Amino acid sequence: MKRTTAAEAVSVIESNHRVFIHSVAAAPGRLIEEMTARAPELRDVEIVHLHTEGPAPYASPDMIGSFRVNALFVGANVRDAIHKGDASYVPVFLGETPQLFRRNILPLDVALIQTSMPDPHGFCSLGVSVDCSRAAVQTAKRVIAQVNPNMPRTHGDSMIHVNEIDDFVEVDDPLPEVPRPVLTDVEHAIGRFCAELIEDGATLQMGIGAIPDAVLGSLGNHRDLGIHTEMFSDGAIDLIEAGVINGRRKRTHPGKVVATFVMGTRRVYDFINDNPQVAMLDVGYTNDTAVIRRNPRVTAINSAIEVDLTGQVCADSIGTRQYSGVGGQMDFIRGAALSDRGKPIIALPSATRRGESRIVPFLKQGAGVVSTRAHVHYVVTEHGVANLYGMNLRQRARALIDIAHPDHREFLEESARERFEKFSEVILT
Repeated sequence: MKRTTAAEAVSVIESNHRVFIHSVAAAPGRLIEEMTARAPELRDVEIVHLHTEGPAPYASPDMIGSFRVNALFVGANVRDAIHKGDASYVPVFLGETPQLFRRNILPLDVALIQTSMPDPHGFCSLGVSVDCSRAAVQTAKRVIAQVNPNMPRTHGDSMIHVNEIDDFVEVDDPLPEVPRPVLTDVEHAIGRFCAELIEDGATLQMGIGAIPDAVLGSLGNHRDLGIHTEMFSDGAIDLIEAGVINGRRKRTHPGKVVATFVMGTRRVYDFINDNPQVAMLDVGYTNDTAVIRRNPRVTAINSAIEVDLTGQVCADSIGTRQYSGVGGQMDFIRGAALSDRGKPIIALPSATRRGESRIVPFLKQGAGVVSTRAHVHYVVTEHGVANLYGMNLRQRARALIDIAHPDHREFLEESARERFEKFSEVILT
């Protein structure tokens, strides 16, 4: 390992290299800036990453020819480039992303990461994002670390020794933060319906945003909840500090909050810093259905862009426009279904902000199916809960129409009749 400047560190990147960028709030902004500053001298450098916070200048139109993005998950900073065809997306389950590196499917020349400062024993931490970044560090030919005192030091699989780092660039930059959302009446209603499905002793998986916060805000009277998730945010902290989330009934990592990355405000970054209650683990483990199912009453709450009348879930695209990615939804929907008394839940508002129904007769042309109709059990909107498990196609349509927005139910019933030529009037009424 050698201490150096960001410009000198990224000078090892050559044309035709494949470069990994650390995930989410751990994206090393200073290294990214210096790498893209070298655009005139570089050709066809492939950039691989999950969702990243902050600017992605390598995806801008004036970088075409120098850099090309091959995203494993699509965030806002590369969405337009992918839509225009200037970047690409790899559909992959989040839990399988480490295999892309470990099996040499996407061999890495360079990994750009951000870590905590080294401790007296020479160990740094990957901090807020372990996910597939740990596999990238273990397999890349060269590892360049942006070392930052603002990066929390987390326990679990996040530790890497300075001997695993080739170049060491010191910065003192704040991590990106995502403020907690202001909840609407719709989101509060969805949160209450989801909370009613959650049993005492359940192990939770949910992410960041309005609906997860609404669910967590409705769980104050629950007992002995646990967390085994791909990520968590500020919304979980109050319940952890109140003892509602304590992990006592978990079978794997009892008493621990298990995640693979964290995103939120400085509050959650400070909460996980040197906190032995939080285990940040490799995503190949956290999202393994065989691991997920071991915990009791796993309740996985995920969202969707639209759900069709048979229960197919599109969560990653708007028609042909790639919006996000497959991510970990299927990992946890399946893991929850296999868990003892587990509950896989898809939760979404019944309509878009423009008033369009999100329960639809057919998914948009080109839309991706993230969770199949065979995997989906519960669908929740602000109008109620549809338990589709064991229902035939006609029954599913009826149940989903009942929780659709009232303005769209008549149209959905007409569509159901047209689709199912012998649709029973008893079912429809």
